[in-house]
Amino acid sequence: MWDKVQETVQFLKNKGIVNIDFGIILGTGLGNFTDFVDIIQTIPYEEIPNFPVSTVSGHHGELVYGKVGEKIVLAMRGRFHYYEGWSVQQTTFPVRVMKYLGIDNLIVSNASGGVNAQFSVGDIMLITDHINMIPEHPLHGANDERFGPRFVDMHEAYSKKMRNHVLKVAADKGIKLQQGVYLALQGPTFETPAEYGMVRSLGGDAVGMSTVPEVIVAKHMGMNCMGLSVITDLGVEGIVAEVSHEDVKKAAKLAEKSMGELVTAFVKTY
Repeated sequence: MWDKVQETVQFLKNKGIVNIDFGIILGTGLGNFTDFVDIIQTIPYEEIPNFPVSTVSGHHGELVYGKVGEKIVLAMRGRFHYYEGWSVQQTTFPVRVMKYLGIDNLIVSNASGGVNAQFSVGDIMLITDHINMIPEHPLHGANDERFGPRFVDMHEAYSKKMRNHVLKVAADKGIKLQQGVYLALQGPTFETPAEYGMVRSLGGDAVGMSTVPEVIVAKHMGMNCMGLSVITDLGVEGIVAEVSHEDVKKAAKLAEKSMGELVTAFVKTY
């Protein structure tokens, strides 16, 4: 893993990908963020050594390098999921690359099912904490101390400083921002009514199929993380409706403008 990460990092540095302030993983609901970026260059995943390739409809497959105000960002348009058949080590590989490109601040986004009765479709949830129920752990196996310690402190998986700042940005811009715990399951099936009930009973406010492995790996390497979820369907008691991936993408569109404005303002002012 170490050699592959260094090979990929060197490839990107040779392309001029340097001096980056934020790494951003653009999940469903933040796909339009690149509209706010003064793009310097775009690199398809297929051209990057050791990178997986996303197979999910609606997920592009490219790194976008550019400026947001005075800040330099490196954004992933399209992420990788355990349910696609990748190992969690492969799905989190780009986060390791980001760290060794000098990135200390990571923003992650996703679409999720809301199980908090106070949520509505189209809401944006600031992730305050997570519950990991994906069956493979990204730090399973021998630990390479060059990446980080064997046992990783997760008491503040999502940076309080970043969370407080994005709450202020949201208030200043009049953007409604929910807060809650994100629970990650394997997927790719959407949850049954009983599974939504399980998520609620375990303390989750939203449920999805990504993000947590990336944050674990980021914390392994000492990065600061902020996470945002777009609530694209509801699994609250008495309201569990039929849902498809197309429904999720349509619902995410409801929040896309606000998400793009929120993250852009956050990056410019943090």
